[in-house]
Amino acid sequence: MITLTSGEMSAWIAALLWPLTRILALIASSPLFGNKSVPARVKIALGVMLALIMAPAIPAAPAVDPLSWSGLLILIQEMLIGLAMGFAIRIVFAAVEMAGEVASLTMGLGFASFFDPMTQGRSSAVSQFLALVATMAFLAVNGHLILLEALAESFFTLPVSATPISVGAPYEMVRWGAKIFSAGLQLSLPIVAALLICNIALGILTRAAPQLNIFGIGFPISLGVGLLVISIVLPYLGGPIQTLFNQGIEASRLIPRSAAQRTAPTLPALPAAAP
Repeated sequence: MITLTSGEMSAWIAALLWPLTRILALIASSPLFGNKSVPARVKIALGVMLALIMAPAIPAAPAVDPLSWSGLLILIQEMLIGLAMGFAIRIVFAAVEMAGEVASLTMGLGFASFFDPMTQGRSSAVSQFLALVATMAFLAVNGHLILLEALAESFFTLPVSATPISVGAPYEMVRWGAKIFSAGLQLSLPIVAALLICNIALGILTRAAPQLNIFGIGFPISLGVGLLVISIVLPYLGGPIQTLFNQGIEASRLIPRSAAQRTAPTLPALPAAAP
């Protein structure tokens, strides 16, 4: 007859629960797995399957009761690590969407907005189009598999532990978040530059022929030039977007490394004794 103690049951539950928390947090925050169109049952089933595969191979979990306060703190810590790793990839898609927003506003398509199920908000048509292109590129370079590989490596770089993580991980997350604005502006720069030249030409034309209705001809010209430039620039966006994906994967790997730099508190030095 097989008998199990409560300690063994707690150890088995903890060995599966804490890796599952990190995996589910990454699935919920990553741009592809966490899409609203994916059913919640599919996400949970994928997380449980990955946890069952990874749990026997990762370092052993600490001997802490998962129902204690220490176990709850470990659970929260694992959730934060998974959310940060998924959010690092989500920033790349946010940069592409920002490029589409800037391009649509410059073209005059700011009114053409649709409901975005991913962000639960409204985004422009150009932004959603570039986001779909980025999603196809992410799948084409096997970015989803590389992200899962980075997740598996994180259990060895930053094992499940009761020791609090370092403050370096939030700093790396904030530093990487600035990439939204720089990368978004760089991706939209060709469209913005072409439309700026178009607007300058329309301004010169208006001064040369004041009888022209600039409001009647300016909008279709700007819209046509914007769509033409997007069609020209689109084949050349593969390289920059792939570079952003590589940087996002490296950022997701760097976050556990920064969090793993746990330093022991140092005691203040005692004053020297008087001679």
